[in-house]
Amino acid sequence: MRIAVLNGPNLNLLGAREPELYGRATLGEIEAAVRAQATALGVECAWTQTNHEGELVEAIQRLRGTADGALVNAAAFTHTSLAVRDALLAAQVPFVEVHLSNIFAREAERRRSLLADLALGVVTGFGADSYRLALDGLVRHLAARRA
Repeated sequence: MRIAVLNGPNLNLLGAREPELYGRATLGEIEAAVRAQATALGVECAWTQTNHEGELVEAIQRLRGTADGALVNAAAFTHTSLAVRDALLAAQVPFVEVHLSNIFAREAERRRSLLADLALGVVTGFGADSYRLALDGLVRHLAARRA
């Protein structure tokens, strides 16, 4: 099973950027934990982070035929990007939307997700653990679908 993890803008600053909101774990530390979990689950894991909307769209487009599922933390693009939404719709790859903070407990602009209705589920508010919870749920869903 192949899972892609796609990360949007400013996530490369984790650990230093608003640690009271996003935690002290760096994106590299989160990646290491997710890769370890993926290995334990017998899953291949590809990891991408970009600050550029077009690069994220292209990464999503490449999912079709190369990934069985994805974890997507589109960060601010979650609330603003129809291009990211359209790419996810076109890719037709099951995905879980992931957020470190609880977007529904934040400012009004962040409470709206343009992606949630396309996602299998949304994991939000558990800090770095959001990725691992999302991976577990996605792998279980995909395995059940294959059974």
